[in-house]
Amino acid sequence: MRLFYAVFLPEEVRQALVEAQGQVARFKGWKEVAPHHLHLTLLFLGERPEEDLPDLRALGHRLGRLVPPFAARIRGTGYFPNEGTPRVWFAKAEGEGFSLLAEGLRAGVAELLGEEALRAGGDKPFKPHITLARRKAPAPRVPPVVFGLEWPVSEFALVRSELKPKGPVYTILEKFPLRGEHGREQEESPGKRPKDH
Repeated sequence: MRLFYAVFLPEEVRQALVEAQGQVARFKGWKEVAPHHLHLTLLFLGERPEEDLPDLRALGHRLGRLVPPFAARIRGTGYFPNEGTPRVWFAKAEGEGFSLLAEGLRAGVAELLGEEALRAGGDKPFKPHITLARRKAPAPRVPPVVFGLEWPVSEFALVRSELKPKGPVYTILEKFPLRGEHGREQEESPGKRPKDH
């Protein structure tokens, strides 16, 4: 199963990003991400056996208990790579909870499944972003788009991605509410299995 953890976007944020995609829609070399696929990836796991699912679900719920809801913002757009020929056009996201979640997921997956489970996501530093379009053929850069978007993040999800000829199909396997509870849970590493009672 091809899996990743992600934060999905509320409708009003999605609509603003879809409007921005109009900047590249007129150039055949750019392929926009479908509106219902717009999301922020916290950790890409790649192909994982189905028997990993209970651990991955449990990790998501434990991390949700540790991280409180937070405000997220989108200010503008950028490119990967920044210099030379771009491959990806994205919206830059901000919000301190994104890094808390990404770091907690990396630590938890490494502890539960081993460091090799992190290889699919590469070793680049985490930069919260929402991919808007991918460059498939020669196409120009478009001018920056400035946003003033803000929304509350109250959950994240474990997602299955199935690659199909017409594009990927995403299935949300489980949602994890952010509660930020205090006490004994905060003393535990996000990767630790719950103790038997």
